[in-house]
Amino acid sequence: MNNPTLQKKDKTASWLMFGFITAIYAAVVFLELTMNGNHILFTVLKKGAIYSLVAVSMNLLNGFTGLFSLGQAGFMLIGAYTYAVLTMPVEVKLSDSVYRYYDCIVTFDTGLIIALICAGLMAALFAALIGLPVLRLKSDYLAIATLGFAEIIRAFFQWGAMGPITNGANMLRNYLDLGDIKIPFTDIPFPPTTFVFIVAGICIAIIILLINSSYGRAFKAIRDDEIAAEAMGINLFRHKEMSFVISSFFAGVSGALLAMYQFTINAQQFKSALTYEILLIVVIGGIGSISGSVMATFLYVAASEWWLRFLDDPANNILGLTILRSGFRKLVFSIVIMVIVLFFSRGLMGDREISFKGIVDKIRKRKNVKAAAPAEGGEGHE
Repeated sequence: MNNPTLQKKDKTASWLMFGFITAIYAAVVFLELTMNGNHILFTVLKKGAIYSLVAVSMNLLNGFTGLFSLGQAGFMLIGAYTYAVLTMPVEVKLSDSVYRYYDCIVTFDTGLIIALICAGLMAALFAALIGLPVLRLKSDYLAIATLGFAEIIRAFFQWGAMGPITNGANMLRNYLDLGDIKIPFTDIPFPPTTFVFIVAGICIAIIILLINSSYGRAFKAIRDDEIAAEAMGINLFRHKEMSFVISSFFAGVSGALLAMYQFTINAQQFKSALTYEILLIVVIGGIGSISGSVMATFLYVAASEWWLRFLDDPANNILGLTILRSGFRKLVFSIVIMVIVLFFSRGLMGDREISFKGIVDKIRKRKNVKAAAPAEGGEGHE
């Protein structure tokens, strides 16, 4: 039998979470409408939202399915290039401004939303093909295979023979970026930071729904014990492939968002260091925690892009000591990360999620105490 009290408590906690998320989005819209759009805060917010999506997609694979994959940078590259090629105007492709050394063979362009979906689908298609052989590997072997795939993809996209599509080793630009987004049915620019938050939020919400579904429970069963999961009738390869493809789809979407944010893309931007950066975020937040990945992403981006910037300026040296210089913030940032990993071995959140159930419990306990106090006082008076 369902407990009405527990159901009411869960519903209250859900509404509090919904209100909390709504407040965050309202704050982003307010800041974007009232502050200078060139402020570094918006760089942190946009990059944080993009990296949050790819970190959550990696956590789906590494944290909830137990597959140690290091191919996220490759799938982001596929998504970024797919988006750029599909949204670049035909007149730009036919001119010498971008495809200077090649004749582009993609002689059409698509809408922004369609291109975002296609970016995810193209990454998912590559993942489905790559997953057929590599998902039969385990642990470190799977990590090495997916890392090798990402590097091969990067080299393949820079190959001269791919020039008519990818522009070879040259960068792509003049496609639809965050400055080209309009409010539907108007010519009014859509706030770019809000757009990134909306797309990333929708994608993360879909991943959360997946994790809480029967497929998500199957992923967790595979992570905990493959033999027991198979004994319960779970098709190991099919569910691993599903998790791999879905994770890659959202990595492709995040790659497209990154292309929109950067205005230009080049395959050199998607080195293995990008995957390690995302993996570090997942570990700091907690492997198996969605909210931990999101929190760690914004903290990581804010620290690396904003809070520690003053350490790179020699003019900020203290007591005349010439310690501070360009790149010094990376040293300090590395030390901070080491401290976090040492004292939070399971990350900031572990495998837990942000929940308002504890707050609801405390409020109910206080109400019960206040309700019981008059009755006890009345008995004592008699």
